[in-house]
Amino acid sequence: MRFFKSFKYAFRGIVYCINNERNMRIHTAAALYVFAFSHFFEITRTGYAVLLLTFALVMAAELFNTVAEEITDMIAASYHPVARIIKDLAAGGVLVCALFAVGVGIYLFWQPESFLRILRFFIDRPWRIAVFLASLIAAALYVIQGPIGIRDFCMRKKNENKEK
Repeated sequence: MRFFKSFKYAFRGIVYCINNERNMRIHTAAALYVFAFSHFFEITRTGYAVLLLTFALVMAAELFNTVAEEITDMIAASYHPVARIIKDLAAGGVLVCALFAVGVGIYLFWQPESFLRILRFFIDRPWRIAVFLASLIAAALYVIQGPIGIRDFCMRKKNENKEK
């Protein structure tokens, strides 16, 4: 039973990070779009393994960055130069992972003919552009507001409608 509880706690930590860290939401949204568009490219199974490991590395780095920030905030109630260094180091770790992820992306996705396939995909059926734009708006709301902010906004509107 403890084994399954450990999964519960781990998922709770991931959800906390998504709800409270805008950068984690940026990483998850970017990973979703990269994965969705990856099907237009000729990527091997090994390439997909590298891609998934890259997603995991960046998101794990963001989780560890959040750990460093939370512990530092708990221990240092006011400004302390060492607290700043700890937070900067953790953020630097995420930045290193993200920059190398961009490098992996360039290496895997530098296939100009695939960009033409994507363009044709949207030109052949223009309604797909509207769906894509709607998904970008939804992703922007997710990144800016977060799941809790979106939920609270929707509940506020629902309660306002009930009061009328």
